[in-house]
Amino acid sequence: MKKKLFLSLLWALVVTASVYAQSDSPYLTKTFSGRSLSNLRVETSGGSIAVVGDQSSGVKVEMYIHPNNWNGKSTLSKEEIEERLEDYIITIREEGNTVVARAERKNKMNNDWKRSLSIGFKVYTPRTFATDLRTSGGSIRIASLTGEQHFTTSGGSIKANDLSGNIKGRTSGGSIEVANCTQYIDLATSGGSIKANELEGQISLKTSGGSIALTSLNGDIVATTSGGGIRADGIQGALNTSTSGGSIRMSNLAASVKARTSAGSIEADFDRLGEYVSLSTSAGSVRVNMPLNKGLDLDLRGNKVSIPLKNFDGRADKDRVQGSMNGGGIPVTLSASSGSVYVN
Repeated sequence: MKKKLFLSLLWALVVTASVYAQSDSPYLTKTFSGRSLSNLRVETSGGSIAVVGDQSSGVKVEMYIHPNNWNGKSTLSKEEIEERLEDYIITIREEGNTVVARAERKNKMNNDWKRSLSIGFKVYTPRTFATDLRTSGGSIRIASLTGEQHFTTSGGSIKANDLSGNIKGRTSGGSIEVANCTQYIDLATSGGSIKANELEGQISLKTSGGSIALTSLNGDIVATTSGGGIRADGIQGALNTSTSGGSIRMSNLAASVKARTSAGSIEADFDRLGEYVSLSTSAGSVRVNMPLNKGLDLDLRGNKVSIPLKNFDGRADKDRVQGSMNGGGIPVTLSASSGSVYVN
């Protein structure tokens, strides 16, 4: 618990520093004290969003403005900002039990980047709060919340920390970092890597263009990538992972594991076996270190298969081992279409 608290506080400081790096102070601040407030909706087309659940009560919204990177200016005067804001509709208000913060251009077909602004929001809420966050041109940072959290960005990264509940996030152009989250976690990116640490529950992590690193996860886990390697350490529960473009390295496993790759090798080190082991590769070898004192049903295939067999009943050839050890039990399927299989 102390470790999680320290990481949460450290992450909040990082979020604060990153937001203040855009501007020394918020352009606008509004506070809401309604007791019935329980939801937050933030939308912006050109900036980042940060939400931290550190308020004892009430909601504080800060709006930050700085020049869009396309227009070549690092700072704007107050007069320039006010003049350019005439092109935008800014909404910061209560709507029922929801606080709404929205920045949108009046003319969405206007592509004059020289006049465009990057408008970002940082919001402080109570711990128990639901969010719906959307940005087309910035990153999303979200921390220290319990409830339903939905967040989407088309052009930035996602960092999520210390969340509990139904968590769903999407990005089309950035990486994902997630830590200290529980219950239902569903995160996906089309253009970046994924780093996940200290998660528990039903977990889905998907990327089409990057690597995946998993550390200390416990639950029903799906982690897939089409364009990178996969590393996993300290996994409990059940892991289903695959890649079309890299190797898979797994250590300190105490889980049921299904892992597949089309373009690399697989290494797996088990502290304790789960209900099954299924590892397959089309373009590499499979190397496994696991306890062999349990009842196992073996089906091992490769150009060469090497395993120390004791109390074995079945077929054992150079390229195929099929049968039971210690009376049979846990199914262990290892396959290397163009490589070797090594156990212990």
